[in-house]
Amino acid sequence: MDKVKKIPNPIDKHVGSRVRMRRVILGMSQEKLGEALGLTFQQVQKYEKGANRIGASRLQQISRTLDVPPAFFFEGAPSFEAAASDERAHVGVAEDSNSTYVADFLSTAEGLHLNMAFARIHDPKVRKRIVDLVVALAGDESHDPIAREPSDET
Repeated sequence: MDKVKKIPNPIDKHVGSRVRMRRVILGMSQEKLGEALGLTFQQVQKYEKGANRIGASRLQQISRTLDVPPAFFFEGAPSFEAAASDERAHVGVAEDSNSTYVADFLSTAEGLHLNMAFARIHDPKVRKRIVDLVVALAGDESHDPIAREPSDET
């Protein structure tokens, strides 16, 4: 009998990515978070990837450890209907896939560091030049809906 690889629930993945994002923002390792929760870093990894669901009492414990309310982990989560529907959960909708992409990017160390460094730049002209540089390096901006919007910083 073939083993079917279980796909994590989109909400579990989202909650896990928010745990990772907050942990990285605080500069906390998976090992330190695990110690605070009485877990191994491997268990923290599974939570962050959405492979294991986080129970309510554990989520409360994580929220206290990371100094955010439990609701923080659900901000921007896919709707229940989207997550429950196999077709929408696997294929996605344009808006859902964009917000998932952004959340996934911000949950990486590179995404967080880039975002935090960018936020420290106060000159709007410098910020615009950096965005222009990144867009130019990335190439084809015809797929970038933001690039087609007029800028309010010019």
